[in-house]
Amino acid sequence: MVVGPDAAVAAVPLQAASFRPLDAALEQAFEGGGKATIDALPAARGPDGGQIRTIFDIRSPVAEAWLRDHSATLVREIIDDQRAAIRARLVAGMEAGRNPRDVALDLVGRVDRATGRRTGGIIGLTTYQEAIVRNYAAELARVDPAALERQLRDPRYDGALKRAIAEGKPLAADQITRMVAAYESRMLRHRGETIAKTETTPALYEARIQALEQAGAAGRVDIGEVRKRWRDSGGPNVRHTHRLLNGQTVPARASFVSSSGAVLRYPADPRAPAAERVNCECDLEILFGR
Repeated sequence: MVVGPDAAVAAVPLQAASFRPLDAALEQAFEGGGKATIDALPAARGPDGGQIRTIFDIRSPVAEAWLRDHSATLVREIIDDQRAAIRARLVAGMEAGRNPRDVALDLVGRVDRATGRRTGGIIGLTTYQEAIVRNYAAELARVDPAALERQLRDPRYDGALKRAIAEGKPLAADQITRMVAAYESRMLRHRGETIAKTETTPALYEARIQALEQAGAAGRVDIGEVRKRWRDSGGPNVRHTHRLLNGQTVPARASFVSSSGAVLRYPADPRAPAAERVNCECDLEILFGR
C-alpha cells in the first residue's frame, strides 16, 4: 500500500500536550515580570494613612486569559508549521525517488554510532528552515564553496569539504549525511533559542503592564501618571526601526509606533509583525510620575 504525504504527516505525533515545558516557561516569565514590577512600585498610602500593599495576581482572569490565549496561539502555529515542514520533506523525498527509510530518518534524525546519541532530524524546524537544510545538502552534493559560508554549519567538517573542493571530488554519501545531521542539530538548537527569546519576552512585558493595571485598581499607583520607555539593547543586531524607538516614552496604556508603521505595546509584542519582534532584545523601562 502506498501512503501519501498527507497520511504520513497525520501519523506524526504532534500534540499540544508535548509543549507543556513551553507553557511552564511562559508562566514563569509572566509571574517574574509581574512580581518585579510590583516590587519596584513606589510606596503608597491610603486615605487612613495605612500603607497600600499589593501582590501580583497571576491567577486573575485577565492574566490567565492572556497566558492561555498566547500559549494556544503559539503552540498551534508551531504545530502547523511542523506539519508543513514534514510534508515538504516527504514530497521532496518522493519526487527524488529516495528510499522511504532514508526520508524517515531525515525527519527523526540518525543515531551516531560513536556516541549513541540521535543527531539531526527536521522535526522542530520551521518550513523555511527545512528548506535551508535541503539547500545546504544540495550545496554539499555539488561541492559548492557556499556551504562554507553557512553560519550554523559544524566547522569540524570544513577540512573535508575544503579538500573535496580543492581536489574537485565529490563528498562521500555518508559524509554528507553526517554534515547535514550536524547542521540540523545546530538549526534545531537555534530554533529553540529563538522561541525562548521571542516568546518569553512578551510574557515578561505583558506581565509588567498587567501588574500596573492591578496596582492601579488597588489604588497603589495612578496609572495615568505611569509612562514606559523603549530601550534598545545597544548591540550590533538591533533593528534600525528599534534604534529609532530608543528613548521614546509613551503613557503606560499607549503603544509605540515603529517607523515601519507597526504598533507595539512593548518589545516583542506578539501582535506585531514577525519582522518587528523575532529575536528582539530591547527592554521596556517603567517610569513613575510625570
